[in-house]
Amino acid sequence: MNIKHEPIFKTDAMAEHYAKKDGVEVKYVCTSALGGEAQAMDIFYRETPHPEFGNRYFGMFIDLQDRVMITNADRIDGAEFAMIEDSEGNLHYSAHRHDCKMIGDNMIDGGRAYIRSSGDVVLYKIRDGIFVEVVDDYE
Repeated sequence: MNIKHEPIFKTDAMAEHYAKKDGVEVKYVCTSALGGEAQAMDIFYRETPHPEFGNRYFGMFIDLQDRVMITNADRIDGAEFAMIEDSEGNLHYSAHRHDCKMIGDNMIDGGRAYIRSSGDVVLYKIRDGIFVEVVDDYE
C-alpha cells in the first residue's frame, strides 16, 4: 500500500522536533481535516499519551493569521478515508471537504465529511497511527 500524502509542513522535521522535545517516537500519519472542516492539518502520532494533555495524536496547521498552531487530533483515530487508486497503484485521498482530487479519469472529494467519487473506492481507517483497510462492517 503506497498512500500519497500532500503535507503542509516538512513532516520529517516536525516529527523529529517533537520526538526530541517529548522524548518519545513521533511519526507523521496523514494530512486531513478531523471532521467536516474545510482546512486540513498535518497529523502526527505518539504511542504514549502526552503527559500534560493526554492525547496521542496532534495536528499542525496554519491559522487565518498565518500562525503555526498545534491541536489535539485524537478524533482522527477511527476516521474513514475513502481512497482511489492511480495507474501506478498509489492510493489518493481527499484531505478536507473542499479538496477535490482528480486522479486520471477518477475523482475523490469530501475529506472526512462525506465521500464523493467517480471511481472505485477503497476504505481505510486510522488505528493506532496507521492506515488499515476496512474489509467489512464488523472491523
